[in-house]
Amino acid sequence: MTSTTIDAPQNVPLQQDASIIALVGLAHASSHFGHLLLPLMFPVFMKEFGLSYSELGLLMTTFFVISGVGQAGAGFMVDRLGARPLLLAALATFAVASAAASMVTGYTGLLLVAALAGLGNATFHPVDFTILNQRVSAPRLGYGFSAHGLTGNLGWATAPLFFAGLSSAFNWRTAYLAAALMYVGILLLMVLQRDKLKTQVAVAHPDQPVEHSMAFMKLPVVWWCFGFFLLSTMTMAVVQSFSVSILRAMHGVSIEAATWTLSAYMLCGALGMLVGGFVATRSANSDRVVALSMGSAALLLVLCGTGLLGGTLTMVVLASTGFAVGIGGPSRDMMIKKATPKAATGRVYGMVYSGLDTGLAVAPVLFGALMDRGWYGATLMAAALAMSLSVLAALGVGRRSRL
Repeated sequence: MTSTTIDAPQNVPLQQDASIIALVGLAHASSHFGHLLLPLMFPVFMKEFGLSYSELGLLMTTFFVISGVGQAGAGFMVDRLGARPLLLAALATFAVASAAASMVTGYTGLLLVAALAGLGNATFHPVDFTILNQRVSAPRLGYGFSAHGLTGNLGWATAPLFFAGLSSAFNWRTAYLAAALMYVGILLLMVLQRDKLKTQVAVAHPDQPVEHSMAFMKLPVVWWCFGFFLLSTMTMAVVQSFSVSILRAMHGVSIEAATWTLSAYMLCGALGMLVGGFVATRSANSDRVVALSMGSAALLLVLCGTGLLGGTLTMVVLASTGFAVGIGGPSRDMMIKKATPKAATGRVYGMVYSGLDTGLAVAPVLFGALMDRGWYGATLMAAALAMSLSVLAALGVGRRSRL
């Protein structure tokens, strides 16, 4: 079967593009919200069910392994079935996972929730980018990628407020029921606006040679893209998982200040993506923009890892790292678009973005070993090294895309 995809329209009303970008952004925010369904309640689970850190860590490994494997497979389904049915199924799965979380009575139930949430998360990137690439006009596509990254960060930022507020006002089980209702509400909205989410599926052309659906995996640029996501995400995982502990251990800052630094990192990332949308729209060399932003972030992490800045300045610089990474976000997505073979959008995005899940699954184990030895500064240095290697991967993607 030879497949085709819709080329992005050139001249469409701003309102139409804005509506599609907003719907995709809301879906992306809900997926990032789902990343934190379980981690935010880890202290509760430890007390309620007597769990260890290792058992809690396995929950997230389960989530990201299923999400990563599922994401690679979801890309093929998007190309064959279209993005819309998979988006609706993903939101329904998150709703079921949230409802199940409200009823768990032990560790087995939590593993089931982690598996369901990972399955729901698997489809979002191939779905989102297929819709954006097919339905948003080319001149506004960079802004669409910017909004996509921005809403993802806002999803992360919203989850702690949502669960902390409802758990304090009611209890943690009620918070999960509210999350399930939220996903049902988003699902209903997508159903009502389903005409804006329709994408073209793969079709056969008898006059064209048949190409195997896995042929794209022979392209070196696809694996360079995968490597980029793997390396760059490992750094993000370090900041999300260990930055609070590192700041407290190296500089003795309060847990409140360290937690606010992590929130500031995510908000700075969102601001960076907003700025990065304008950069991506005007830049002809997306890979170089990505390399510059990631290289800057690596340098900032090295400064933090030296321990010479002191507590306050380290918190400021670490938060600024999020801005540097964020600027490169929309250009990163443009870089992947340029590297994607025509007619393989879902498959390629599913495969390369599974590198994101792989990085999030592997990094806590690798860098956790450094943390266990008390090498806090070295952990940040190692994260900077991974980010530096992602610079080389980005330049490799750009070079092969031009070829």
